[in-house]
Amino acid sequence: MTAVRAGACNIETLKEIARKIRVLSLQMTTQAESGHPGGCLSAADIIAVLYFYKMHLGPDKRPEPKWPERDRFVLSKGHACPAQYAALHLLGLIPEQELMRLRQINSMLQGHPDRKTPGIETISGTLGQGFSVACGMALAAKIDGKNYKVYVVLGDGETQEGIVWETAMFAGHHKLNNLVAIIDHNKCQNDGYIKDILDIKPLAEKFRAFNWNVLEIDGHNIKEIIYALDKADKSKKPFAIIAHTIKGKGVSFMENRPEWHGKALSKEQLAVALKELEDEHGNKRGAN
Repeated sequence: MTAVRAGACNIETLKEIARKIRVLSLQMTTQAESGHPGGCLSAADIIAVLYFYKMHLGPDKRPEPKWPERDRFVLSKGHACPAQYAALHLLGLIPEQELMRLRQINSMLQGHPDRKTPGIETISGTLGQGFSVACGMALAAKIDGKNYKVYVVLGDGETQEGIVWETAMFAGHHKLNNLVAIIDHNKCQNDGYIKDILDIKPLAEKFRAFNWNVLEIDGHNIKEIIYALDKADKSKKPFAIIAHTIKGKGVSFMENRPEWHGKALSKEQLAVALKELEDEHGNKRGAN
């Protein structure tokens, strides 16, 4: 696939990038016979908008992972890293042939993010720790007088971890308005529905109690994601975006099904899923 220039995408292009992220995430995890496809699909639209609309990744809009002024992105729900790898591939940072080596020995693409992979800022996957690292990055920017933003995507099940609320308290106390947390609120986790396992409601009120500004959106509506991220730029407090999403978004037999949190599709299931994603793409093109 040809690399896509960051920051130069319209709504329809962003939708197509999100679809490609879904396709590649499913192909990677099926090839690996392992992974977490459901959460990749729920986060695809958010990741597409961050990388291809919002974040400053290089001085000429081409990604330079070592550029000191770059915005930082941390995928705290690190198990969904195939979606991030897909985005980095579309940016030209990861070769196409590497994608199908996910989780293999000596692959550059581990089952959770690793700093050895181009474009990855930090390891993550131990739930809650990516959020705390992102908070540290935001604090460092303030201390160093830098203007970059730090974006972090958390899973909603992840917010059951105490470290999340310690981090939220710290960020609110220090008024880290350069920190934007996006919660992928798909209401499912590995063992079932969140409301049945350990309910996290009221989520928005919790963040507000720790001195954050909060906005709730449809996490599959590109315009709403863009609006929320742009609104965060004007915040004088850390900013939380609660993105209501659907686990397994785009594939009918995966949607809102917790069992697709941590198992790969078979090759037969993959064929059905890819056809659904392609049909959706065709229907959208026909409607334009």
